Amino acid sequence: MPIMSKSKSVLLVDDEPDIVNLFSDLLNREDYQVIGFTNPLKALEHYKTNFAQYGLIISDILMPGMSGFDLLKNIKKIDATISFFLMSANDTSNFSEIEGIKIDGFIQKPIRIKEFLSILEKHLINQYPNIMNV
Repeated sequence: MPIMSKSKSVLLVDDEPDIVNLFSDLLNREDYQVIGFTNPLKALEHYKTNFAQYGLIISDILMPGMSGFDLLKNIKKIDATISFFLMSANDTSNFSEIEGIKIDGFIQKPIRIKEFLSILEKHLINQYPNIMNV
């Protein structure tokens, strides 16, 4: 049974356009459907009206206008079950939740592409246990 389209739909948020473009291209090549934003406030507004189409959100932590932590808190108010990964160039090994909200994963910058894809695949398999790896 193939992975459901929602599980491979990603909302990507990073204030650096090059990062958004790189990740979008990479994930699109791996059959993910990606919508990218460089503005977390615009990403949140988009998510409010389109939340049912996403299975995963990947967000940078340090961004102008709204941090990834604040985006996480706002997103989880809309859908507490959405998977949310944070990424940062800073050490994130001490975080597993913020203010009682579970963080599903961390991506350390600079990104190692194979490791990044492996993290996503493992998460999807755990999130959707009846889906076989295809």
